[in-house]
Amino acid sequence: MAKSVRPADKNKGKPSHLPSKETVLKFLEENRDMSGKREVARAFGLKGQQKIALKSMLRELEGDGLIKKRGKRFAKPGSLPNVTVLDITARDREGGLLARPVEWDEETDGKIPVVSIVNHPRSKSPTAGVGDRILARINMPPKGSPRGKVMKVLDRQRGTTLGVLRMDAKPDNGFVARIEPTNRKQGELMVHEKNLGSAKPGDLVEVSTVGNKVHGLQQAKVEKVIGDMNTEKAISLIALHEHNIPTTFPEEVIQQAEQAGEADMKAREDWRNMSLITIDPADAKDHDDAIYAYPDDEPTNEGGVIAVVAIADVSWYVRPTSAMDKEAQLRGNSVYFPDRVVPMLPERISTDLCSLKEKVDRPALAVRMTFAADGRKLRHTFHRIMMNSHVRLAYTEAQDAIDGKDAPRAEPWLENVLKPLWAAYEVLKRGRDFRQPLELDMPERKILLNENGGVDHVVVPPRLDAHKLVEEFMIQANVAAAETLEKRKQPLIYRIHDQPSLAKLESLRDFLKSMSIPLAKSGQLKPASFNGILEQVKDNDNEELVNQVVLRSQSQAEYNPTNIGHFGLNLKKYAHFTSPIRRYADLIVHRALVGSLSMGDGGISPQEEERLDVIAQEISDTERRAMMAERQTVDRLIATHMSTQIGAQFAGRINGVTRAGLFVTLNETGADGFIPISLLGDDYFVFDETNRSVTGERTNLMYQMGDLVDVKLVEAAPVAGALRFEMLSEGRESKGLPRSKRSRPASPSGRPRRTKRSNKFGKR
Repeated sequence: MAKSVRPADKNKGKPSHLPSKETVLKFLEENRDMSGKREVARAFGLKGQQKIALKSMLRELEGDGLIKKRGKRFAKPGSLPNVTVLDITARDREGGLLARPVEWDEETDGKIPVVSIVNHPRSKSPTAGVGDRILARINMPPKGSPRGKVMKVLDRQRGTTLGVLRMDAKPDNGFVARIEPTNRKQGELMVHEKNLGSAKPGDLVEVSTVGNKVHGLQQAKVEKVIGDMNTEKAISLIALHEHNIPTTFPEEVIQQAEQAGEADMKAREDWRNMSLITIDPADAKDHDDAIYAYPDDEPTNEGGVIAVVAIADVSWYVRPTSAMDKEAQLRGNSVYFPDRVVPMLPERISTDLCSLKEKVDRPALAVRMTFAADGRKLRHTFHRIMMNSHVRLAYTEAQDAIDGKDAPRAEPWLENVLKPLWAAYEVLKRGRDFRQPLELDMPERKILLNENGGVDHVVVPPRLDAHKLVEEFMIQANVAAAETLEKRKQPLIYRIHDQPSLAKLESLRDFLKSMSIPLAKSGQLKPASFNGILEQVKDNDNEELVNQVVLRSQSQAEYNPTNIGHFGLNLKKYAHFTSPIRRYADLIVHRALVGSLSMGDGGISPQEEERLDVIAQEISDTERRAMMAERQTVDRLIATHMSTQIGAQFAGRINGVTRAGLFVTLNETGADGFIPISLLGDDYFVFDETNRSVTGERTNLMYQMGDLVDVKLVEAAPVAGALRFEMLSEGRESKGLPRSKRSRPASPSGRPRRTKRSNKFGKR
C-alpha cells in the first residue's frame, strides 16, 4: 500500500490554511499511524492560532461522534488500531479464517468488525486456527472488510473445559461422575464411565463435550488430568492452567541459567563501598533494588539531596534472542500467588545472580539524582556498577528504627543511612506534593496461609513511610530512565496511563452531581481534580463509595512505545526500569540504556527496536493475565476457607450494583459475594446506574454502592471462587420519589417486568 502523502508536502512554500473537517477526517482515515493533534498540525503546516482552531475542530468532531480519541491519537469510531489482539472465531465459505477484536465498545464504536486473517502456507507468520487468540497487524483496504496478518499466537483455545471431578453417589445408566467447572458461569457436566479415563475423585481435569445432553446436562469426556485438588498449591494450579501460564522452564533455559557465572568489572564503576541497602517485604526472595541518599554539598544547592537507586543488572545475564530471553518474553512478568511464585526468570538468575544479596558483590545499573530543596530534580546520571548491599532490611525494621522502636538489625544503620534516606524522602515528597498525583486510598489485603496451604487469616498491612519512601525513589528512577532514553532518541517502551474516557467521565460526573460535587471539564482535568473530590468526602459516610467510583473511572495503565504520559502519576515521561527480575518491560529499558549510553555488552538489538510495538502489546496482555489469575486464586482460596461457615453472618460493604444484583465485600476477609436482585426482598427493585443503587418500588428502600450491610452466607462454590449471600440489613429510605408513584409498562403476560437475572453467583 502506497504511503499517504502529507498535505504540507504538496504546498511547501505556500501559506498554510485551516483544512476543512472533511479533509481532516480523510487524513485521519488514511494515516492511522500518525493521527495525533501534533501530527495533523504538522501535516497541514499549521502554527499559532491555527493550532488552537484545529484543537477546537477536533473537539467538535469528537463531540459529533465522527472521531474517537485513543490516548493522544484520533480515529474514526469503528476503526481498528494498526496492531491489536483478535480472537479467531470461524471460517468463511472458502475456508479462510475470520476474527473479531477482543476489546470493542459496541456503544461507541458500533458493530463488531469481522477481520479476514491472512494465513498463507509460505508466509513466515505463525500459523493460527479457529479458537486461537492472536496479535495481528491490521490492513484497512479502501473497500471490503479489514485484513489481519498474524504476528503471534497468544493463546490456543482447544474448546475444552476445566473442572473438578466429583463421583455421583447414585450412578445412572453408566454416568458415574460430574464435572464441577472452574468457570462460575458454566453449568455442571456429566461423565460416562467409558469417558472417565484414569481420573479419580477430586482430580482437576480438562474435559471436552461429547454427545447429547442427559437430564438437561451436557456430557463430557476427560481429556487430561491436571492434578489432585487435595494437594497443597492446588488452588493456584487452576488459574495457572486456565490462563495458560507456563510453570516449568525448558531444559535449554535451565542449562543456560546454570552455566551463567559471576559478572566481572569490565566497563563497570566500583561502588562497593557506597552504603547501598535493600528495603523489602520480610518474606521477599529476590531483591532487585537498593537505595542510598546523602545531602548535596554543592553551595548552590543548599538543602538539596543526592538520591541513588541501584537496580540488578539483568541485561548482563539475559541477552537478546537467547533461550532465557525468549522464555522471559513469553512469560512477560512473574506471577504472585499466596501459595507460590511463578518467576519470569529461573531461580539461578532471579534469586541468586541478580538478587542484591546482603554482603555479596552484584552487578547493577544505577542512577544518581540531584534534587533541590523544593523537590525539583536538577540532574541525573546513569552508571553501570558493581555494588555490595550493606544490609537487607524489612519495611517494618527500617520504620521501627526511624520511630525509635526496638530494631536490632536496623539500628546500626540509623544515623548514617536511614536518617539521610528519610531526609531525602522529605525533599522528594515536596516535589510529589507539588506534582499532585492521584491519591486513592484503597487498602490492600494480604492472605496468610496455614501449613496445609489454606487461609489462616487475612490482614491489611499498614501503609508505612518506609513503603512510600521506596516507592518515590523508584518513581524518580523510572522518570530518569525515560528522560535519558528520549533525550538520546532511543526507542523504548513507556509505561503509559491515559486519562479517563469521555464516557466514564460523564458517568462519574452524573454520579457526583447527585452528591452536589462538581467535576471539572475533561479538557481541564488533572489528577488534582480527583484529589479535590476525595478530600471533600474524607472521613464521612461516602468516602469508601466515592473512592471506589473514582477508581473505576480510571483507564488501565499499559506498555506502549508511543508516549502519552502517565495520568495517574501526573508525569509526562515514565518507563519501568526498577524491576527487571520480574518484568520484561524493565529489561527492555535496561538494554536501551546500556546500548544508548555505550555501557558495554547486553544492549538492545535492532530487531528488538523494530518489534517494540509487538513486545509492548504482548507484555500488556501477560500483565492483565497475571492480574486476573492472581485475583481468581484469591477468590478461590477465600471461598474454600468460607465453605465451612455456611449460615454465618458477616459485616460487609456493597462494592458493586448491577441489574442482576449486589456485590458485597466482607470487612474481615475481603471476600466478595453476590446477592441476586430477585432474592433481595419482597419488592421490585429498580436499578439506577447513575447513583449505583437499586430502590424498591413499593417500600422506597434503597441499597447503594458503599453502604455498610450485614449478610448471611448461604452458598459457596470453592472451585469457582464464588460466594452467595442473603441480605440481612434493611435498605435506607431513598431521598427520591417512591418508585410506586411512577408507572412502568407491564410485560405481555400482564405481570410486572423484572430486571434481568444473572446466574445465582452473578457476573460482572
